[in-house]
Amino acid sequence: MAHPRDQITQLLDDGVRERVFPGAVWAIGDAAGTLLSGTCGLADPAAPASAMRSDTLFDVASLTKILAVWACIGSLWEDGTLPLDDPLGSLWPEVTDHPLGHATARHLLTHTAGMPLRANLKNLYGTDPRTVRDGVLREALHRPIGEAVDYTDRASLVLGYLAEYLTGRPLDHLAQHRIWQPLGMAGTRFGPLPAALTERCAPTELDPGTGVHLKGVVHDFSARLLNGVCGIAGVFSAVDDLALFQRHLLTPTPGPDPVGFGPAWVAESLQVHTGDLTPARGLFWYPASGTAPEAGIYVHYGFTGTGLWISRKRNRWAVLLTNKLYYSRDRKPLSAIRRAFCALAFD
Repeated sequence: MAHPRDQITQLLDDGVRERVFPGAVWAIGDAAGTLLSGTCGLADPAAPASAMRSDTLFDVASLTKILAVWACIGSLWEDGTLPLDDPLGSLWPEVTDHPLGHATARHLLTHTAGMPLRANLKNLYGTDPRTVRDGVLREALHRPIGEAVDYTDRASLVLGYLAEYLTGRPLDHLAQHRIWQPLGMAGTRFGPLPAALTERCAPTELDPGTGVHLKGVVHDFSARLLNGVCGIAGVFSAVDDLALFQRHLLTPTPGPDPVGFGPAWVAESLQVHTGDLTPARGLFWYPASGTAPEAGIYVHYGFTGTGLWISRKRNRWAVLLTNKLYYSRDRKPLSAIRRAFCALAFD
C-alpha cells in the first residue's frame, strides 16, 4: 500500500496536470509539529521558474475569518469581554436600535443571524468605508434570527467591526498583537503586500481592469473596497505560519497563555451549535465534507483555493494551499481533491 505522502503527492500532481490549480503547498501535523509536508507545481504558470515553495505567500481569502476574526473573538470571549449569547445591542450602542441588535455573537459565528446573503457592497452602499459600515450594520435582516443556517460574508464583517469596537483597535493590529505575533507567525499579514513580499506571492484571478493576475493584492472585492483590511478576507500567509496556528489549536496551555485564545475557545468552537438545522455548524468551523460531525474533523475553506482542517479527537491538523482561482471559479474539481486530501490526512 502506498505511503500517504506518495498518495498526496500523486493527488496534487494530478491536480496540476489537470489544471485544477497551478500548484500547491501542504502540510499535516499534530500538537507536536509537522509530520508530512510538500509542494508541487508553479505559483505562476506564466513564470516557469516560479516553483511553489514552503515560503510562498497565498491570499488565503476566507481563512481570514479564522486567522483574524474567529481568533480575536475567541480572545474576547476568553477574557470575559464578549459573552456569546448576549444581544449585540446590549454590548454595542451602534446597533441597539437596529435589527442586528437582537442577534448574538453566537448567531453570527454559526451563520444563523438571518443577515442578508453575499451582495456587492459597492452597489448597495457606495465606496466610502464608513458608509459601507453603516449600511451593513443597519440593514434589515434576510429572515428571522435562528431560523436557518445561511452562509454570509456579512457575519464575519460584523464580527470584525465588533472586535474593533470592543478593543478600540483596528482588526489588523488586533490580530497581529493578540494572535500572530505571540504565535511567531511573522509572515502573516493583511495586504496589500510590499514589493519584496509580492515577489513570492502566488497570483490569483485575472484582473480585467489591468489585464494581469492579482498578486499581493487581495482578490476579494469587498476587502479591496475596505482598503484591504476587513473580517471577510485580506490576509496573506504561508504554510509554516499556518502550521504554527494549527498546532496551537491542539496544544493544551497550562497557566497564562501569551496567545489571545486557548483550548477553551477551540473546544467551544469545534462542536455543532446549530441543533437540527442544516448544514451543521460549529463556531465558524464546520464538519468536513464527507465526514459526520461525530468524526470530529472540522474545516474552513478560502475561495482562492485554500483550506484548514483540524481534529481534537484525532490530534491532527492539515493545511492545503492552492491558487486555483488563477484558472477558474469552478469549485467542483478542487472540492473532489479537498475531500481526498482530507481522507488521506486523517486516515
